[in-house]
Amino acid sequence: MTQFNHVPTVLIFGATGGIGSALARQLGKLGYGMTLVAHGSDRLDALAAELRVQSCALDAADPAAVEACFTQAMHEHGGIDGVVNCVGSLLLKPSHTTTDDQWRAVMAANLDSSFYILRAAASRMMRNGGGSIVLLASAVARHGMINHDAIAAAKAGIVGLAQSAAATYARHNVRVNCVAPGLTRTPLTTSLTNNPGVLKASAALHPLGRIGEPDEVASAIRWFLDPQQSWVTGQVLAVDGGLSTVQARVSSGS
Repeated sequence: MTQFNHVPTVLIFGATGGIGSALARQLGKLGYGMTLVAHGSDRLDALAAELRVQSCALDAADPAAVEACFTQAMHEHGGIDGVVNCVGSLLLKPSHTTTDDQWRAVMAANLDSSFYILRAAASRMMRNGGGSIVLLASAVARHGMINHDAIAAAKAGIVGLAQSAAATYARHNVRVNCVAPGLTRTPLTTSLTNNPGVLKASAALHPLGRIGEPDEVASAIRWFLDPQQSWVTGQVLAVDGGLSTVQARVSSGS
């Protein structure tokens, strides 16, 4: 990685999830300063203590709380080099059985949180020489899959948000990119990954024949945060075993 002329600082929202915690540990090994952000405090406090970094407990769909967290982080670190939103949810239902409350919850957890975090990050980074913002989309944002209606809409919105913001803030040296994972083994997906039949079927959908691991997605996020990627913005990096672009094997004998 390129050496910063100061200790680099990153805010990780959704830091106690599978991908967020993997990223935090990877960055910790590289000497990053961090503020870890999550909704609950118990796991957050434990992870922050493990990595000896700051933490902030909040609901990322609350814009006032997000702003307050950024203000706190700026005060503690003096600046912010990178921001990552790993907050999300999973709802597998067709549209006709999705309630209004479920729809709003999916949008709040995924799209609303991304907008509030991006807005807070960009407004500060554009005054402080730039930075890198990474949002998490999903393979389903660009690859239609059964019963993913609401989550696909939210994740597609994140892609549009990131690409438009990349154009808006490019002149301020603020880079905005997305990582779009396929099914990844995290606490959020245990209802799928702990079911042998579902897991086998899901693995077969991915051309590489398996689902992803948190560290694999986290390393892609870390790549976008690296200042060596200073000429990369507005991109959507699929970390999905080929799901969104490659035809899966028809059978084990193919």
